[in-house]
Amino acid sequence: MESSGNHIRIVPTGDRSHTLYVTELNEHYHSIHGAINESLHVFINSALSYFQGDFVKIFEVGLGTGLNAFLTMLRIDEEQRNVRYHAIEKYPLSMDTIRKLNYTELLEGANIEWFEQIHQATWQQDIQLTPFFSIKKIRADLLEFTPEETYNVIYFDAFAPEKQPELWTTKIFRKLYNCLAPGGILTTYSSKGEVKRTMKKCGFLVDKIAGPPGKREMLRCIKS
Repeated sequence: MESSGNHIRIVPTGDRSHTLYVTELNEHYHSIHGAINESLHVFINSALSYFQGDFVKIFEVGLGTGLNAFLTMLRIDEEQRNVRYHAIEKYPLSMDTIRKLNYTELLEGANIEWFEQIHQATWQQDIQLTPFFSIKKIRADLLEFTPEETYNVIYFDAFAPEKQPELWTTKIFRKLYNCLAPGGILTTYSSKGEVKRTMKKCGFLVDKIAGPPGKREMLRCIKS
């Protein structure tokens, strides 16, 4: 997710994992019902594991705390699939904030060095962090950025439509549709009717599927 990061505080969620609360938006980075559980359900299980292939190119909208990238690293290390991970972020978090997050304490087998390496990786470069995972962090505004590569999976993790309406538009979703390979997947925690209609307008095949804890539904969108 993208935030100025000027007024944030760490808060626990329902599964004990941390999220960040942004005072100027009155918004959390993750579900208060469980940050890790939400990330696993919406992005790892519903997109990464749903996609079949030994090599996966992922584009994340909103690097944020790095939780989605970290969980991806852990999952593909188990599966021994290769992932090339690109994440766009306008307002990176400080390492001081990152080091206070408790994800590595809660995730079995998690490597704190991997988590920190995600955030310490040089911006605008593809960096190989493990034999199965490379990351390129893109410091940019999605409104002004057009992906030049083709991806298999998109994690759309912007703040809610009522908080960042400029990122939930036909222009943005058409841009994302165009950078997906045929059969590519985009998932998001939102299931709002307007979001679904906008996705369909851009050409996605849209399914409402079961949501994470605390949310009845979410969207999984496929490029036919």
